[in-house]
Amino acid sequence: MGPLTGIKIIEMKGIGPGPYAGQILADLGAEVIVVERASKPNSIAPPSALDVNSRGKKSIALDVRKPEGLNALLTLVEKADVIFEGNRPGAAERLGFGPDECLARNPKIIYGRMTGWGQTGPLAHAAGHDYNYISLTGAAAAIGTHNNPTVPLNLVGDYAGGSLFLVIGILSALLELKQSGKGQVIDTAITDGSAHLMSMFYSLNQLGFWNTSRERNLLDGGVPYYGAYETADGHHVSVGAIEPQFFAELIHKAGMPDDLIQHQNNPEKWAEIKHTFTTTFKTKTRAQWVDIFEGSDACVAGILNFQEAINHPHNKARATYIEVNGVQQPAPAPKFSRSQCALPAAPSAEGADTHAVLTAWGFDTASITALEKAGALS
Repeated sequence: MGPLTGIKIIEMKGIGPGPYAGQILADLGAEVIVVERASKPNSIAPPSALDVNSRGKKSIALDVRKPEGLNALLTLVEKADVIFEGNRPGAAERLGFGPDECLARNPKIIYGRMTGWGQTGPLAHAAGHDYNYISLTGAAAAIGTHNNPTVPLNLVGDYAGGSLFLVIGILSALLELKQSGKGQVIDTAITDGSAHLMSMFYSLNQLGFWNTSRERNLLDGGVPYYGAYETADGHHVSVGAIEPQFFAELIHKAGMPDDLIQHQNNPEKWAEIKHTFTTTFKTKTRAQWVDIFEGSDACVAGILNFQEAINHPHNKARATYIEVNGVQQPAPAPKFSRSQCALPAAPSAEGADTHAVLTAWGFDTASITALEKAGALS
């Protein structure tokens, strides 16, 4: 089930944005085979059987450092539509499964590469993590208080700038393959993707609506009508009443003075408005404010943690969350009118599907036995 049913993808085990990209593709119906070493799981990543990013995939334990294991991988490549990896530049080539080797075996293969800095450039071979990558693209500098940048979750870099752009690249290349009949290599750099995500702010800056100082702009907490406010019980609500009519409804429903409405976009009054907002929202609990605002056009919402979000009526109505093997987690997204995505299978332990996958992909019993004797199935 799902729009990618019939697409075969090989994911070389990595951390962070690679596995999440694989999860998206598996959620959408692709058959995703993760190649990993069961004897040496990555110390940073959680065990595969406990990793939501591993749901819906099949796991094979293959030692590609052994000639027999490498040849088995390249044999799988012959039958696949996509392979992707997240090693430092040159590592896959040294191990023998770089783009040239894979395209030689399968000229139609889509070869995805996921790195922080990209395959080229002065920093290509340097270590780094999400926060380092978004630091070079303007994204990190734009997030935080006036005095200090704030370390964000790794959503902007790893997952938005990395995973999603890798998926976009893979799907685009698969579409192009129908025209050219040729595979190609996708160089996905988190720096490129997170820079791309900043596109709107270049436009706003050119128009004079954005500058590089934090908490001085429309969407970074600089205006009183777009930000977070503490409630009486120590929780918070989010306010996003940008449009005048939404701002007016916010003022009316909150019981704040009507004369604030005419000063919405008067910077000289923002400190006063923010003080009024701050004191007003502290007079009621988050739940009370939700009762007042939810469903209105005032653009106010309770700020929920990820566990509370599961039980929100809107999320329940849309089945935004599902349970897989007893674990609550986000459902596949987006939703399709015809190509409905199946409930993902529970994640497999490292190497749990080795024999089943090799058999399904054309390896006979003698070939699998030979790989075992060679120590290539770790």
